[in-house]
Amino acid sequence: MVEVATAMFALSLPPSPAPFVVGLVTFSVYVGDRIADRDSDEMTTPEQSAFVGRHASILSVLTAVSYGLAVAIAITGGPLALAITLLPGAFWVLYASDWLPSVGGQFKRLKDILVVNSAIVAGAWAIAVVLLPVAFADAALTPTTAVVFIYFFVDTFVNTEIPNVRDRKGDAEIGVSTLPVVFGVRRTRQILYALDLCLIGFLVTAFLAGLLSIALTVGILVGLGYALILAAFIGRTERYGRLSIAGEAKHLVVVAIVLCLTAAGI
Repeated sequence: MVEVATAMFALSLPPSPAPFVVGLVTFSVYVGDRIADRDSDEMTTPEQSAFVGRHASILSVLTAVSYGLAVAIAITGGPLALAITLLPGAFWVLYASDWLPSVGGQFKRLKDILVVNSAIVAGAWAIAVVLLPVAFADAALTPTTAVVFIYFFVDTFVNTEIPNVRDRKGDAEIGVSTLPVVFGVRRTRQILYALDLCLIGFLVTAFLAGLLSIALTVGILVGLGYALILAAFIGRTERYGRLSIAGEAKHLVVVAIVLCLTAAGI
């Protein structure tokens, strides 16, 4: 929801229900994923798997109700808003279902394929976060829209790989190829460093081209500095659950800085 609010600020969009719709969809998709992967999660996150098992019925109901409410709200934004709201759920079905023909006896799900798995997650959320508020506002796509989309895509990709470090042993056993499984923890840390540094360069270039405001650029760059610090803990801690939460909380830091600078007239 905070990411959507950031996108709305960056694109100068009017208030809309977009943050609430994305919040509901996020809850529904991730809880649904935990329910579907409960058995395999026993190897990587046994406490989480046990919790889901105990409350599977109520969680299933909440998942359906959340997505249904999101769709109901999205209808008020028109056909495009509705289509974008349905996309994360559709992507999740394609991502997690056994529908692929076996490739060399190895892959049955997009979730199993290196880079493709995290890219699908990043793409689904970048579309929802950036394009849903655009659809609600019936606004035109601009170069700044593309910049903000790329930022959220790369940032989400990086955040997706952090919990994969914790899950690497279980993922390897069930055939899921992630950066930590294929390249190891140390190389994964280096790859995430490189992605964040490339993103910093890209955003500075966008700012110099006049596509981002000073307040937004400073807020995002501070957030990416924060992300680099978190990446440094990969392979040096076992508290990857907390590290993942800290990675998502980065957006609260970005918004706080942007609001403070904006209030100061910067």
